Amino acid sequence: MHAQAQEKLSSPVLVSILLLKPQGCDKNAEIYSGPERKGDLVMEKSESVSLISVEDKKELIQVALGREAADLTIINANLVNVYTGEIFEGHAVCVKKKWIAYVGDKPEDKIGKETEVIDAGGSIVIPGLIDGHTHLAWMYSVSEFLKYAMTGGTTSLVTETMEPFPVTGYAGIADFLESMNDQPIKIFATAPFMASISQKARGISTETLSRLLARNTIIGLGESYWQSVLQEPDRMLPVFNETLRFGKTLEGHSAGATGNKLNAYIAAGITSCHEPIRTKEVLERLRLGMYVMVREGSIRRDLEAISKIKETGIDLRLLILVTDGVGPKDLLEKGCMEFVVQKAIDCGFDPIAAIQMATLNVAEHFSLDHLIGGLAPGRYADMVIIPDIHTIEALYVISNGRVIAHEGRRLVSPREHQFSHDSQNSIHLSKTFEASDFRVSAPQDSGEVAVRIIDMITDLVTREIGMALSVTNGEVKADLDRDIIKVAAIDRTHVPGKTFIGFLKGFNLKAGAFACSAAWDTSDIIVAGADDADMATAVNRIHDLQGGAVVCKDNTVLSEVPLPVFGIISTEPMEILARQLEEIKQTVAELGVRFPDPLLTIITLTGAAIPYLRICEEGLVNLKDGKTIGLFVN
Repeated sequence: MHAQAQEKLSSPVLVSILLLKPQGCDKNAEIYSGPERKGDLVMEKSESVSLISVEDKKELIQVALGREAADLTIINANLVNVYTGEIFEGHAVCVKKKWIAYVGDKPEDKIGKETEVIDAGGSIVIPGLIDGHTHLAWMYSVSEFLKYAMTGGTTSLVTETMEPFPVTGYAGIADFLESMNDQPIKIFATAPFMASISQKARGISTETLSRLLARNTIIGLGESYWQSVLQEPDRMLPVFNETLRFGKTLEGHSAGATGNKLNAYIAAGITSCHEPIRTKEVLERLRLGMYVMVREGSIRRDLEAISKIKETGIDLRLLILVTDGVGPKDLLEKGCMEFVVQKAIDCGFDPIAAIQMATLNVAEHFSLDHLIGGLAPGRYADMVIIPDIHTIEALYVISNGRVIAHEGRRLVSPREHQFSHDSQNSIHLSKTFEASDFRVSAPQDSGEVAVRIIDMITDLVTREIGMALSVTNGEVKADLDRDIIKVAAIDRTHVPGKTFIGFLKGFNLKAGAFACSAAWDTSDIIVAGADDADMATAVNRIHDLQGGAVVCKDNTVLSEVPLPVFGIISTEPMEILARQLEEIKQTVAELGVRFPDPLLTIITLTGAAIPYLRICEEGLVNLKDGKTIGLFVN
């Protein structure tokens, strides 16, 4: 905790609660008064996201007029008004149930003997922070993620749902969405666009999309890769129009698109993109009316480079701060949106502008500003009390009108969801794999053959190169001396066990094999290996675990991360998961791989957005034209 925050908390005058404590309250009642406790945590379910009812509106009116007492009132606060960019000193916020009833400097007639009162003592009150683009179906359960995210001031999230869809379809997404309901904070989602290099995993029917869009927590169509949209407009544009028919947004992914291609993509209806990594790219999109989401998460950290945009003096109302996903280690060490907003301030952004980028700007983009994003009557009572305008460190976090965290300590427990049997049994293989299943048959018995190879330019970006590999007894051999190993994609859903084997250069794996069932944008298991038998061992172990990441050598499992939910989500506590992932990284490094996140490197080999040569169970795919190609060069 910053020294300034500690100084404020040390004085009972600055942050205290004034209320008549109900009989039987425990020693922590001065921090929170609410439902019956279980241990230190309140076990409760908050209602699903909804519009305010007529009856609730009547109550808000009565509170605002001073005819009825508020349930919760924050007094002596310096209020950040994100609508006008002002800070109002000595103000109050009065809350009835989940909603803000009053914002102003005369709260006295709204405080009754049962009102819970927080005296902010001059501390800053800001709206609850919103992560407008993240991936919750990745590694950890929603409930485990919330234990850490909500204590720092994140009160709303918008997550993609693309990960479970190719392996479990609508039922899997419904199960995933159910895990986000009745949580202490609000979680919205986007329907999967499902750009994929695999024909079996590609696309979503308008019928399924309509079922999803009918849900009030589905607020748009998830990130749509521009290459797919421009290459297959007849398939993609009807999906766009169906989304717009429901009045919901089209989320973008325009990495590499400029000029004519970017204009064409935006003309299709796309209104946001989280992919720009340079100021020039951000400006081009902002000037074309696109919301730009600046990433500062575990996949990429673009905020510092993009922060130079403040020097242009342009209006920043279309700029949004997001994480694009936070890994377990970063979540434990840095937190969620509080870290991102703090870094924006540290990078020189005006503090109010930085707060707007994680509150009102997000809400306006998704047309949710009538519910969240600011401190105003009729909005959800989502607030964070921080020490000062330059310090995004939560003293109190209030969500849906309840205090859910104080000084980093959770006061409300997220609901744990029991996933269905099918969601926990999604690894379907037609057989037990053997070393011979990774044999690459050549069109000739001996000599050399020209082969297309996936060449790692960086830890994520690849290209196609042609090389001659030796053939022995009709089998194409890997070449460890030239850093060429095998890589295979194995379908675990649509045609269980269907396999395509290619070659990978630049991964630097000297021995063993590395596999994961969470391959991007497909229903595939991806495995890279210097030894065929170890590749088989790794894949079979993933089948046994019903999902996971596995490192093998000499037919022995060296380290693993079980991911039994959809084959992509762990059921372990966050600390254990973080340790398992670190062990995987260290084990792979001991086998020669030096990439910063080798797990990310391998699972993106099937991705439909990162240039250029990718692999799926159907073959190699060049993203420049989207065509599937074979292993051998004619």
